[in-house]
Amino acid sequence: MRRTTPPLGRGLGALLATATAAVGLAATPAAATPAASGQAVQPGQACTAADLGTRHPVIKTTEVTPTITHFKGWYVTQGSTGSHTVTTSTQTTISVSVGLNGTVQGSFAAEALGSVGASLGLNVQVNYSSTSSESNSVSWNFFEPGYYGLYKGTKKVTGTYSSLNCNRIQQGDGSWALKWTEGPDSGSYTTYTALEEGAVRCEDKVPTNSIMAKAQGLLDCGSPAATTKHPAGPVPSPKADQAKRDADNATTAAKAAKAAKNMKAPQAAKPAPRATLDCQPGAYKIDVPGKPLNWSAPLLANDGIRLRESNFFSAHLDNWRLCNVTEHNGVIEASLWNWGNGGCATIPANIANQEQAYLTTATCGEDDLQRFYIFRDVPGSTKIGLQNKYTGSMMGHDRYADGELIRQYSSGRHDGTGTYTLSGV
Repeated sequence: MRRTTPPLGRGLGALLATATAAVGLAATPAAATPAASGQAVQPGQACTAADLGTRHPVIKTTEVTPTITHFKGWYVTQGSTGSHTVTTSTQTTISVSVGLNGTVQGSFAAEALGSVGASLGLNVQVNYSSTSSESNSVSWNFFEPGYYGLYKGTKKVTGTYSSLNCNRIQQGDGSWALKWTEGPDSGSYTTYTALEEGAVRCEDKVPTNSIMAKAQGLLDCGSPAATTKHPAGPVPSPKADQAKRDADNATTAAKAAKAAKNMKAPQAAKPAPRATLDCQPGAYKIDVPGKPLNWSAPLLANDGIRLRESNFFSAHLDNWRLCNVTEHNGVIEASLWNWGNGGCATIPANIANQEQAYLTTATCGEDDLQRFYIFRDVPGSTKIGLQNKYTGSMMGHDRYADGELIRQYSSGRHDGTGTYTLSGV
């Protein structure tokens, strides 16, 4: 996809601009029409305020690698031709993952993998699955004697993605418009095509860079195993054994890295405290547009941020300040400090990889779980969408009701319930 780089947006002061600041707002050009229903969103297309709390994937890189998941060297004698079922050994294991998740959760992951398959013309796995759960038996009809490699294999597909978010951009004539632009969030994915199985010999002519060629490379062609006669049945393959050891070592290293990351997760729940927070002077309510309910911080540590109606007893739990604010390409990044309980909005570390994990507050610290990207409507409007920096998910609520938790949704709430207003107090 062609990347569209938007001009730099105005600062935070423009967020709550008066109506007079909207005088020059021009309608978006006719060419920048919103994507039709079912059509993939493209950078530069128009979006609406209801899209501020949503995102879509854009695939940046793809790499397709033939991978053998099961293998067995097998010798067929003149008297043992015909149909046989051979139990192979697991060679390597891969599973589907997108971003932080070891599994595929949420609509963003499914949409990302769907985009990968469409771009490559391949049918890739979208629902979470692992090659380790597959049967390791291969049934094959051998017509000729010889040295065979029986295999199961797949095309492993890996790459990186970023997200398209709805945000305001300033156009060449100075007016503002809402468009889909590439946001700051990015990550990696792994998936694979359906497993194929077969048998291949050293002397077979096979397509290069194919699954069959990968399997043929595990045969010890030219070795005594391939050139001398053997009893019918399994034949050791040092190449396949070494490839398995390499795959096992890589898997062990990946598990160790994941375990180390998980060890840090409890520490992330109690992040290193900041000596000071550089907060903007104004305080805000994060409202549901046109309705009385707004974000209210919890009084109890094990509770979450909920929709509440402001009243005399709110005790500033519905007042938020933007702290340690930065801005890049028109997107604000900030910590949300609550005036009432003194904590910062965060996703709990132990459930951060879960779809619909709830939002709460914790001691303010140096932690990406406490950082949020804020996507804004055109000047003159206070509507915003919020995205957690660490998880990449958008903030929203399942239904409009007093006491409803604010949660994260991987691709946001496409019914508009992820769009809020940042109203000055």
